[in-house]
Amino acid sequence: MRNKRLPSFGTANLIKKSKETHPLTWRLNKEGNTIWLKEYIKKDGYLAIKRTLKELTPEEVIKQIKSSGLKGRGGAGFITGIKWSLTNKKNVKTFLLCNADEMEPNTYKDRLLLEQEPHLLIEGMIIAAYANNSNKGYIFIRGEYIDAINIINIAIKEARNKNFLGKNILKSDFSFDIFIHSGAGRYICGEETALINSLEGYRANPRNKPPFPGQIGVWGKPTVVNNVETLCNIPSIITNGVNWYHKLCLPGSEDNGTKLMGFSGKLKNPGLWELPMGITAMEIFEDYAFGMINGYKLKAWQPGGASTGILLPQHLKVQMCSNGILKLGTRIGTAILLAIDNTIKIVSFLKNIEKFFYRESCGWCSPCREGLPWIVNILKNLENNKGKYKDIDILIDLTRQLTNGKTFCGHGPGAAEPLISAIKYFRNEFDKLMV
Repeated sequence: MRNKRLPSFGTANLIKKSKETHPLTWRLNKEGNTIWLKEYIKKDGYLAIKRTLKELTPEEVIKQIKSSGLKGRGGAGFITGIKWSLTNKKNVKTFLLCNADEMEPNTYKDRLLLEQEPHLLIEGMIIAAYANNSNKGYIFIRGEYIDAINIINIAIKEARNKNFLGKNILKSDFSFDIFIHSGAGRYICGEETALINSLEGYRANPRNKPPFPGQIGVWGKPTVVNNVETLCNIPSIITNGVNWYHKLCLPGSEDNGTKLMGFSGKLKNPGLWELPMGITAMEIFEDYAFGMINGYKLKAWQPGGASTGILLPQHLKVQMCSNGILKLGTRIGTAILLAIDNTIKIVSFLKNIEKFFYRESCGWCSPCREGLPWIVNILKNLENNKGKYKDIDILIDLTRQLTNGKTFCGHGPGAAEPLISAIKYFRNEFDKLMV
């Protein structure tokens, strides 16, 4: 059964939303209704693309995005402008891919943008396509996002009818159109080369890198792959400028701008909010999520999806930015935090996570294909009080085989990260289950 209702949005946000402070969400309404074309235009929609086509060259757009410091919002955090500069080539047609797969457990930020602000994504894609000499773009979306698929299709038709998409957009020399590709629901499609293989009709296995998609991507052409939230940042940067974007984050953050961040679990107000990069996890926990439900205590938390490390309550003081979280040995990921309460057994929690990664592995390389089911079996034995003392050493050794450089893509390292941190912080819970 599909969950029609997203977690509460912004109910605890004490800052008045405006286009100056909340570029991603200021247009949204409390009812969660879709912002269709007429309303989007009234709220400054498509002003950025008009300015881009009249005043800026593709190289100037790339320079502005690079200067903004915008990083990919899908989890990897690569600098967007640098990625674009590797793809932009004169007289060479390219493709633009929007990664809307969003299969990371406990992550739902892109869904909000797809369902409530489809034209913001479309405008961001048009600008990205203009900068990278692309005439055709695809939105690769997970098949379970049925509502989002229907909404995006309607929004694309609206944009075509007003000549924001199609031939000679707004009477310019630039032509671009967008098509939807619904995936079959595979986590590995979040890896950009696996996504490309799937789009081409092949099995969703990652490709060798190099060459990178910016050199050889879809059907052998240079290809830009960006996340939904990343592309939704583009129009406001073009409209308001680089200096404005730099000022959105808080002191101490190396990441500029704002970010959709959420907190789920046994919380009084689980939800999703647009927040400045550099806000502390404690502020989100206390001021937005309002802390744990009465009777529950925070035992641990994850900063950005199932593939990020498990942290302790004392780590909540950390800033939610890549350089802040990195100091704790993990990643900001998608910045959708998960509260693990005191009733949850860490080994059982891990077993569910690793079972997911095992099932979602493409099986291309042996560390994932052989290592992940081995990890799941050990965790099952521990959960049933059938573990052995050597199991911990085996688990540690398996995580070493799943590190970057030993696997074909980032799937294995992502699967290993929560396990490594759990053994580090909750070794006693593992030891109690061994015979």
